[in-house]
Amino acid sequence: MIATVSTVKDTLANVQRFVRGNLAGGVDHMVVFLDGPDPEVEAWLASQEHVTHLVADDAWWGGKRPADLNNRQRMHANIAKAVLTVVPGVDWLFHVDADEICQIDRAAIDAVPPSYDAVRLAPLEAVSRKHWDGSPTWFKKLLDEPDLKLLEVLGVIEKPANGHLFHGHVEGKTATRPRLDRWLTIHRTVDEKRDEVPHFTAPGLTVLHYESYSGEDFVRKWSAMLAAGPEISLRPVRERTKAAVQALIGKPLTPELREQYLTRIFEATTEDDFDTLRELGLLVEADPTQGTHTPQLLETRDQLAEALAALADQPKDAFGVCKPAGPVQEVLSHLGAGDGKKSWWRKNGRS
Repeated sequence: MIATVSTVKDTLANVQRFVRGNLAGGVDHMVVFLDGPDPEVEAWLASQEHVTHLVADDAWWGGKRPADLNNRQRMHANIAKAVLTVVPGVDWLFHVDADEICQIDRAAIDAVPPSYDAVRLAPLEAVSRKHWDGSPTWFKKLLDEPDLKLLEVLGVIEKPANGHLFHGHVEGKTATRPRLDRWLTIHRTVDEKRDEVPHFTAPGLTVLHYESYSGEDFVRKWSAMLAAGPEISLRPVRERTKAAVQALIGKPLTPELREQYLTRIFEATTEDDFDTLRELGLLVEADPTQGTHTPQLLETRDQLAEALAALADQPKDAFGVCKPAGPVQEVLSHLGAGDGKKSWWRKNGRS
């Protein structure tokens, strides 16, 4: 059983693409923390049998909502991981964003040796174009040095590095077996010393990343990111874009003029040379709507939903990366996980 965990704030159409694509691409169940109320998205998620969702509003955080989006993401990932150590049924939990769609060859992941506690999905990033007719179907892959130097000489990228070809992350995304001594970060699985544990990789284990794939999506995404909190963790190469967007948003412009300048920033910093990349054979064609995976039903879905809901009045700090397992076990014991005597745990058949 393959599950994902995500912290999401997006349009209904994008959330639908996200859910449908992941389920067709090899995922069985999705845990979605909505980063604030959205009745339309909530209603649709509630109708999906392969999704467990929770609204991470002020009540959920008990007045202590982390200002940093990345901190909220990490905490949610490790809350889901901890609950799945006591709610059975999930073998691997991937931490992905709402603009990412897993492409998981189930034969490849079934072949992961027992000695591995983590799996990595290699990134494929959507080509950034001013306009797409529908969702993107062409993706950039990580390149070796000769191709990167070729693109530098041709003026396609500034430096011969994948970090200049990709606008988002180049690390990919990770999964862990549900264990209290393993933690999910944004891109890694780490141990109690915060050291990265060995990750299993194989062909057929990738993640499609819809990072600012169009001018319109660039405007939407950067506006949402800057509204999500005062701090955003970005690669150094993207700090220039962030600074420009922040300066622009702070100016007294009409919405129409602001959008025009955001589009110019997109053209200067993000738009890809699609024709050159495709002609040189450096792109991968992929359409997640053509995925053929049939998700397996998580039989413990009700228990998972109730366990997450029961954590609403519990402190969340214990679930931070590399925090000691003892306090987490104590929080779980409030659900009855520790001694089997609590009503929630007895009701759900655990002992």
